[in-house]
Amino acid sequence: MLPARVADYSPAMLDELMTAGEVVWAGSGSLAGDDGWITLHLADTAPLTLQPQPDAELDRVQREVLVALSSGGAFFFRQLADAVGAFGELDAPVDDTALAEALWGLAWAGLVTNDTFAPVRALVGAGRSAHKSTRPTPRTRSFRGRSMPRAIVPSRTGPPSVAGRWSILPVAEEQATRRAHALGETLLDRYGVVTRGTAVAEGVIGGFALVYKTLSGFEESGRARRGYFVERLGAAQFAAPGAVDRLRSHADLDVRDADAPVAVALAATDPANAYGAALPWPDPPGESSHRAARKAGAIVVVADGDLVAYVERGGKTVLVYTDDEAGLAVAATAVAGLVTAGRVRRLAVETVNGAFVLGTPFGQALRAAGFGETPKGLRLDARR
Repeated sequence: MLPARVADYSPAMLDELMTAGEVVWAGSGSLAGDDGWITLHLADTAPLTLQPQPDAELDRVQREVLVALSSGGAFFFRQLADAVGAFGELDAPVDDTALAEALWGLAWAGLVTNDTFAPVRALVGAGRSAHKSTRPTPRTRSFRGRSMPRAIVPSRTGPPSVAGRWSILPVAEEQATRRAHALGETLLDRYGVVTRGTAVAEGVIGGFALVYKTLSGFEESGRARRGYFVERLGAAQFAAPGAVDRLRSHADLDVRDADAPVAVALAATDPANAYGAALPWPDPPGESSHRAARKAGAIVVVADGDLVAYVERGGKTVLVYTDDEAGLAVAATAVAGLVTAGRVRRLAVETVNGAFVLGTPFGQALRAAGFGETPKGLRLDARR
């Protein structure tokens, strides 16, 4: 999501903000494999934006980790390993694997965090994740004799998936009014126009009823406006004054160019993707039995506001919602750009709208964008 918004984005930018204490990350539940949901929070307002965590069932190792971190400090992995068990609840020392699993269990539960995003990248990059990755091809060896035994030296820093300093996340604000106020401001800043669908997509505790009550209070104080701003999205719409002015400035201006549409490829879960949130998904095209959804790892391609394509995780299945050649071309270029820019490691497309990709109009557009033929379809790998 960040590379779609920040020009020349580098992971070091996010790490710098975290190391400086300006941004913190929090886990919001695990996914299949070594993956999970991550939320980013400004450190100053994190207690207002972090979700209150229900009482979780913790094992003995996790309880020891929380006790060690309860002093309020930040621990490197080896320091934490030395501290765990110091209170006598554990019968034996904890090995690195068990301690790493305990740490990530606490992280996905939203209880601990790290001062860098590096361990998240290491965990997702080395294991199974929602964004499929490829393993590097092993190098050939010119010498086939017996290899020299390697000395096993324990790492002082621990596995890469637990690098950096670990600490307890700030406690979420308990006062409901302050939390609701922060939620209303966040939704207005994030979406501009808040509807029932956006509240549902955000998974707000309390649903749209809570959001409606909060934004109604904003309306009374002049901080938001209520009206019918976007057709077919219901009458209960709230917008920031600046967003209303921008909508009015474009009301009679159609900046779209039918001959050269502008396409943007986004994560399906991105707040900038209105489909599945403020807007309903279109009906499945062609003979496909698949349906689009806001799933981790999936990609949407939007051209001038219209949904052009939906790419499932890994690219195996693609849904295309247009027959326009210009739209297909820019969509294929946008999808290929994700791979060539390194934002997705590989895409291997097998079917388009339920049909084998080779020979379809979108398949031809993908080939023109740089995808190569394979026995299973079309594939594009990131350059190493």
